[in-house]
Amino acid sequence: MRILGIDYGDTRVGTAITDELGITAQGLETIINNGNDKSVLARLDDIMKEYEISIIVVGMPLNMDGSKSERIEKTEKFIHKLKCKYNKVKIETVDERLTTVQAHKTMNELRIKPKNKKNLVDTISAVYILETYINK
Repeated sequence: MRILGIDYGDTRVGTAITDELGITAQGLETIINNGNDKSVLARLDDIMKEYEISIIVVGMPLNMDGSKSERIEKTEKFIHKLKCKYNKVKIETVDERLTTVQAHKTMNELRIKPKNKKNLVDTISAVYILETYINK
């Protein structure tokens, strides 16, 4: 049984997954959202079946001072959809502050070309979200 990490966004949704023992996290893919959760949920259906997910971890976009950001409401609505659709799966949240900054730093260190960063940043952020959950 694996854990799925999600970096939810209006345009793209990054996903990451643990190994079967839940020890390590690796990037899975970036799902194009375009403001329509139906396509995201359809792809998540495939992922849920393929990997036998037992826990879903979603990053919560808090402000630096810990207060709720403007994105919280959209993320909470998405989490509600997840809870309705996957009611037998445990759904958790973690603070995602600075995960995007960490993702950009990682991509810079790896010298990833700027044109490729847009497609990777959300997946790498999902890895950091999942690692935060694993390590707590």
